[in-house]
Order: sequence, then structure tokens, then C-alpha cells
Amino acid sequence: MDNTVAREQALDAAEGLFYQRGVQTVGMDDIRAASGVSLKRLYQLFPSKERLVEAYLERRDTRWRRLLAEHVERHEDPERRLLAVFDRLGEWFAEPGFRGCAWINSYGELGATSEPVACQVRLHKGAFKEYVASLVAAAGLPGELAEQLFLLAEGAMVTAGIDRAPGPAAHAARAAEVLIAAAR
Repeated sequence: MDNTVAREQALDAAEGLFYQRGVQTVGMDDIRAASGVSLKRLYQLFPSKERLVEAYLERRDTRWRRLLAEHVERHEDPERRLLAVFDRLGEWFAEPGFRGCAWINSYGELGATSEPVACQVRLHKGAFKEYVASLVAAAGLPGELAEQLFLLAEGAMVTAGIDRAPGPAAHAARAAEVLIAAAR
């Protein structure tokens, strides 16, 4: 097995286990067992569990943002695109196995003790905020609205993760409609 295949297998296993059970409860031996990658190879690819968590978050970020953009870009109207963010969140929250935001969860577990993990979380949240700001700008709405919509989305993520229900996305979408109307 070459390093690329082994790396992807390890990341697939890590993502499933970290997201389902939490980062701190999963050991490298659990990743080995789930991935079929030897412990020696795991440590060659990821010299520490912290590096594996960092790589997991980085890879997940790429996919998460791509799926969001694909969903949003189906809509022509710039204001509808803003609301499509919340539609996508609702779809995500309704997925089987949804356990909240991986970045918020990881930050809660490791953010105070792992700067690399905290950095990945900040990068992800910063990119999401910038994306929302680009949608607000494209709609010709005031820049302050971006921060408000970002906070609504983040609050929906936290609440949906706790409640394990998609409802917070719809509630946040209705609040976003009010904010968008007021910003016009």
C-alpha cells in the first residue's frame, strides 16, 4: 500500500471515529484497527495524534466548504443564496450520524491545549465567515450583515449539535430573512 492510499485510509478512519466518538476517546490503535494501516505507518504519516487531528480537520474543511458552495450556487438570486446557506445547514443537521460541528467539537476538546488544532478551527471559521461576507457583498447588502448571519449560522450549528435535530437551521433562516429585509 503506497503512502497516499494509507494516508486516505487513515484519514477516513480518523474522521469516522473522531466525529462519532470524540477526539480524546480515540487512540492511534483505534485508527490502526479501523483503517488497516499499521501503527508504524500511521506514525510515519502522522508523527502525533495532534497532526492526525489537524489533517482530519483540514480535509473535512475542504469537503464541507465545497458542499456548501455547490448548494448555494444552485440559486441565481443573491439574497436567496444567503438563505441557501441555512438550507444547507438544515440538510447537514438532518444527516444520519450528525454530531454537531467537527470544528466546534474539536475546539471544545483540544482548543485550549493544541494550537495546531485551534489554528485549523480558526481557519475554517474564518473561511466560512469570508464566504458569508462574499454572499452579502454580492447581494449589495451592508457588510455588518455578514457578521450577523455568520453568528446565526454558528448558533444554529451549536444548538443542532446539542439537540441532534435540524430545526435550528429553519429558525436561523427565519431570523436571517428578518435581518436581510431590515438591511435592504
